[in-house]
This record gives sequence, C-alpha cells and structure tokens, in this order.
Amino acid sequence: MAPYALGLCQSLAAAFWRCMASSEADEEAEDTGALAAVGCLRAISTILESISSLPHLYIQIEPTLLPILRKMLTSDGQDVYEEVLEIVSYMTFYSPSISMDMWSLWPLLMEALNDWAVDFFENILVPLDNYVSRGTDHFLTCKDPDYQHSLWKALSSILTDQNMEDSDVVPAPKLIEVFFQNCKGQVDHWVEPYLRLTIDRLRRTEKPYLKCLLLQVIANVLYYNPSLALEKLHTLGVATEIFNLWFVMLQQVKKSGQRANFKREYAKKACCLGLTSLIGLPASHIPGEALERIFKSTLELLVAYKDQVAESKRQNDAAADDLDGFDADEEEDEEVDSDKEMGLDDEDVNGVNNFDPQKFAEARGFHPDDSEDDSDDEFSDDEELQTPIDEVDPFIFFVETIQAMQASDPGRFQSLMQTLDFHYQALASGVAQHAEERKTEIAKEKLEKANAQ
Repeated sequence: MAPYALGLCQSLAAAFWRCMASSEADEEAEDTGALAAVGCLRAISTILESISSLPHLYIQIEPTLLPILRKMLTSDGQDVYEEVLEIVSYMTFYSPSISMDMWSLWPLLMEALNDWAVDFFENILVPLDNYVSRGTDHFLTCKDPDYQHSLWKALSSILTDQNMEDSDVVPAPKLIEVFFQNCKGQVDHWVEPYLRLTIDRLRRTEKPYLKCLLLQVIANVLYYNPSLALEKLHTLGVATEIFNLWFVMLQQVKKSGQRANFKREYAKKACCLGLTSLIGLPASHIPGEALERIFKSTLELLVAYKDQVAESKRQNDAAADDLDGFDADEEEDEEVDSDKEMGLDDEDVNGVNNFDPQKFAEARGFHPDDSEDDSDDEFSDDEELQTPIDEVDPFIFFVETIQAMQASDPGRFQSLMQTLDFHYQALASGVAQHAEERKTEIAKEKLEKANAQ
C-alpha cells in the first residue's frame, strides 16, 4: 500500500470532488453522489490507517486532503462530517507533528461544536484530544487564535446548557481531564473556572456514570495541583459536599459485590492519584480525621485496581492461549484467502487494529450505555487509551507519598497508623509489597526496552 498511498489519496480526493459536484448539479443524483462521496472518504481513512507505521507519508498526503477538510468541517459537510472527523483524527494522531495547516482546522471544529455539531461531540473529542496531547506547547502558547479560551467557551457552553441530557455531555469532562493531564503546572489560572463548571454540572447530574466522570475531573485537578485545587474547593464552599459524595460513590456496590461506580481501570487509577495527592498535603491542609478517611478509601481503591488489572491480565493470557490452540497454518491460509477476497495486501492487514477513532473515543470514556447497563464488564478496559498518567504507577506513588509524610512529620504518620485496624494494616502491607514488586517490574521493562533499541 505504501508506494501507492499518495496517488490513491489524490485519486480518491478528485473522485470526492466530482461526486460532490454531481450531487449539487443534479438533484435526482444527490443521494447517489453523497453516498459515493462518503465511500471516497472512508477509503481515504482505510489508507491512512494502513500506513500508520510510516508517519512521513502523512506529510505528503496532507496537502491533498486539506481542501476537503477545510470545506467539509463547515456546515456544508454535515452529511459527511463523521467521515471527515475520522480523517482529521488519523492526521493529528499519526503525523510526526501537527502542522500549522492542521491547526488551522481547530477554529472550524470549535465553531461547529458551538453551533450545529454537538451531536458529533463524541467524534470531535478524538481530534481535540490529539491537538492538546500531541501539540501541547502550541496549544498553550498561541494566543491568535486562543485555543485555551475557545476550548473553555465550548465546554462551558455545553456543560451549562440546561437542555442537554447527561449522555450528551459525556465528552466534556473527558476533555477537561485531557487539558489538566497534558498541561500540568502550566494552567493554574484555569483551576477555579473548571472546578466551578464541573461542580455546577455535578449538582444537577442524574446519571451515575456522568457523576463519576465529573468526579474524575476533580481527581485530575487534585493530581494537577492538590493544594491549589483544595484551596479553590474551600473557596467555592463545596469541599465537604464533594468529598462526601465521592466517598459514598466509592463505597457503593452492586448485588454481585462489584463496585457500582468507577468501574474502569483508568477511573480507579485517576481517583487513586487524586486522593493520594491529598495525602501528601501538610496537616494544615488536611486534618487528621479527613486524612484517615482519605487514606482508607485510597487503600481500598488501590486493592480493587490491583485485582482488576490482574483479572484483565488473566483474561488476556487465557485468550492468547486459546488462539495458540488453533492450527496456525490452517488459520493463516483462511485469513490470506479472506484478505485476498477483500482486496487487501499484507501491508493493509498489518495496518489493521492500530488507532481506531471510534475505539479511542470509547477509551476516553464515551460509553453512553454505561449508565444504564448493570451488566457492564468490570474487567474490560482501554487498549486505545494513552494518557500522561500511564507512566505513573499508583502503588509506587502512594507508598512514596506515605514515606515522605513519615520523613517530614513522623508524629502525624504515627497517629495515622494508630487509626488502622488489622484489616487496613493488612491492606497497607499488601500495597507496600506490591509497590516493591512494581518497582522491580518497571526496572526490568526499562532494561528490556533499552536492550531492544
């Protein structure tokens, strides 16, 4: 595919424009032309996915696609908007860097989101995430346009809209998380506005799933800067209210015994990092009674996270063992025959299952049915999700935070330990042991990675 990618995209782009011109010129052919145009865009997405291991090709293809993107990200492209967003997602994810030409599409995305494209919010989430996470420096420093302000304007409009259902606003808290995780230490002035916005929406939210996402925003802001976040929560007069709700939701379980909220590995980890960050604050910020509650809740959550990660690994290993049980030669022959029927070559097949914008949106937390579905798989998680907290081990972070407290305020540490009964002492010991195991595993992984390079 690689040698032909540029030529194919050029041919498909030309065909797309012909289809659009045909549908505009002939009302009777409008539906046929529109369908053909969609087919062209989907074919382009297939090519972009298949060359994902060759980032330099995206630079070559970009000029061919930009006219389509600029035109179809306006209201003129409503019929093909989802397909166009998928192309933008690939271009912003796989290109070596996001070009200024691609950045010029941001205002179009914001204008559409503020005007007519809120139904596509889930799809818009993906490229916006890519812009912030892969082009953080430009996002933070550019003032014309002001990307930070335009993001705030869109998110505040959506979250304050009384007519928008809980399920409609789910991508908003995910984008706030992206913002604070990627801009750590650089957006202090946005802490209070986003906390106020999040809490206002939380107070009128009905769906537990959205409540969890909004509380995860607060967890992320606490991890971003715990002292500043806690100060702003007190300034807003909501600290007690928020923490009471958070702890109640952490304790809720289903009849099966599984946690009713914060089901996903990522959700548990985000909460662990936020709560652990509070533990690291001095006694003047967190009184003893509050510290005990935070400490115990974090211990329980860490154990639940550990068990979930282990179960996910067991399931993945079992699935791999099942695949190994098949006749490899027969399976390969069947796949080759099937691929030939589909018109795919080896490079096409190798490119499949890399970055899927829809899966990425779901990984970011967009599961509109989660709030309704009590049978939600506790152990399914997000292979597509990549975040700045991936490299932070919550067990090591927790243990190092406690060790820092022990060193800086031994009396406070002793008082905390004395509040623990046998159950919590056992949990703490298990977490400490697991943290040491994780240190060994991480060191081994780094060594293997270095040797492989």
